[in-house]
Amino acid sequence: MTPRPWLHGFLDLCLLAMLRERPDYGYGLAQRLAAAGVADIPGGTLYPALLRLEQQGLASPSWAPSESGPRRKYYEITPAGLAALQAQAAEWRAFRDGVDLLIGAPVR
Repeated sequence: MTPRPWLHGFLDLCLLAMLRERPDYGYGLAQRLAAAGVADIPGGTLYPALLRLEQQGLASPSWAPSESGPRRKYYEITPAGLAALQAQAAEWRAFRDGVDLLIGAPVR
C-alpha cells in the first residue's frame, strides 16, 4: 500500500488512538497502521510525527530493552494527549460525515 497524500492530516490522530490502547515503539506503530489498512508509513513520516507529539506533550517517551536488538523508544499517551485525541476524534467524525455526504456514502 502506498502512502496517501492526505495521511499527514490525520496521522497524529491515528497515533494517539493507538497509544491510548497501549504504549508502543515506532516500528510497532507502523505495523499496526499497516495492519489496520491505513497505510504503510515510511520512517521519514512516522518519526517526525512521533517527535512532534512528544514536543507538544501529547506523548511521553521511555526507553526499554529489546529481545531482538538495541533498546527501543516507546511512546505513551499523556493526559494532554488523551484530551487532544478526544477533540481531534470529534473533528474527524464531522469531517468524515461531510465527505460521506459529498461522495454519496451513508452518513454514520
